[in-house]
Amino acid sequence: MLGDLIYEGATRIVHSRVLDTKENKIEHTITSEGKFKDIDTTFLGTFWTVSVDDDVVYGEGQHIITTKHGGETAIFTGYGIGRSKGQHGSSFRGSNFYKASSDGKLAFLNNTVGIFETEVDESGNGIVKIWEWK
Repeated sequence: MLGDLIYEGATRIVHSRVLDTKENKIEHTITSEGKFKDIDTTFLGTFWTVSVDDDVVYGEGQHIITTKHGGETAIFTGYGIGRSKGQHGSSFRGSNFYKASSDGKLAFLNNTVGIFETEVDESGNGIVKIWEWK
C-alpha cells in the first residue's frame, strides 16, 4: 500500500557520459536538495539507463543521503523506468531501497522501500517525490 510522502525536493542532472554505444547505456550524476520528512537533506547519486523501447529507458542507481545539519548519512539503491516527453524532458517512476544506521535522524529510512516519481525538464532540472511503500 502506498504510504505517506517521505521526500520532496529539487533535483538536477549535473553530468552524463556514454558507457556503451551498443546498448545505448548512459550514466548520469545527480544532486538533490529537499526534505526527508522534516529533515533538510542533500543527496548525490549516479544512475545508468539503457533504451528498452522507443522513448523508454530502464535504469538503476545508487545514492548517498546526507543531512544538512549534523552530517548523518543513509544510502539507497533505485530501479525505474523513464519515458521521454520529447523536447520537454522526461518522466521517471520506480522504487528505492534504503539503508540507514539504527539511530539518528534518518533511522526511520532503514529497510524502507520508497516509490518515486521524478519529472525532469529539458535542462536537466526536476522535482522528486517519494512515498513509503507499506
